[in-house]
Amino acid sequence: MGLKLADGLLAQELARVQGEVDAQFDALLPVPGDRRARLVEAMRYAVIGGGKRLRPLLTVATADLFGVDRETSVRAGCAVEAIHSYSLIHDDLPCMDDDAMRHGRETTHLAFDEATAVLAGDSLHALAFEILIDPAMSGDPFTRCELVECLARASGHAGMAGGQMMDMIAEEEGGEGFDLQAITRLQQLKTGALLGAAVEMGAILGKLAREGRAHLHAYSRDIGLAFQIADDLLDVEGDEAKAGKALRKDADAGKATFVSLMGADAARAQARALVDQAIGHLGSYGEEAELLREIARFIVERDR
Repeated sequence: MGLKLADGLLAQELARVQGEVDAQFDALLPVPGDRRARLVEAMRYAVIGGGKRLRPLLTVATADLFGVDRETSVRAGCAVEAIHSYSLIHDDLPCMDDDAMRHGRETTHLAFDEATAVLAGDSLHALAFEILIDPAMSGDPFTRCELVECLARASGHAGMAGGQMMDMIAEEEGGEGFDLQAITRLQQLKTGALLGAAVEMGAILGKLAREGRAHLHAYSRDIGLAFQIADDLLDVEGDEAKAGKALRKDADAGKATFVSLMGADAARAQARALVDQAIGHLGSYGEEAELLREIARFIVERDR
């Protein structure tokens, strides 16, 4: 299961992008010789050496369809990963999910302190847009602006943060009134919006016109829901040691999930159907889209 299933092309590309993202963040975040050092060390702790790097890989794999320079697409992927990492830092705080472990090690607020963790998350949010607006990202200012627009929309109240708020309300209400349609909408924002941005940013770098992106939007929508269903299944059936984080928390909190609403077998079947559907949206591409197809399959086969 999980990374052991990432054979061949996917295993190679996962390892490659993990190394590239770590190298980029290492260069972007030198530790200053003043009293900001603890803040930057916390930022580095959160973004270097952990995570699957699925979002940067989606950006790179999509950009590859259009012959985009690898260094450029990795930089854009780092912007997405910075937003993702900030959201995890804040999610883990006592006022949110109150988690003690992330990627197999202490969460940022425990490794440092709560105030530093808040500032590290804030600073990673800002760093994402610094990356995108830098002329090194693209010589075309319109491309840079569109990248910023895409990631900002996916990160805020109309995207990830809005989904997080819905998730908090669902927990407060014990899942009451959250049917399958409501949970689908919640997860399309909380999880799917950033995955969608990772794909769309690859298309933006490739100069694909907005009206030509419908198939990629459909692909990212389907893998986003499949990803969350797989997460819900892992929370019920997974191994904490492999997952590198606490599990069984959704059921303990009484949260409505795809598994609680559909049952494990139906949820698993739905995730696989979504992956098949996502792969179908790539039918106009040949071998150049094989990595995107492998990513879709990996989403439901992983164990972390």
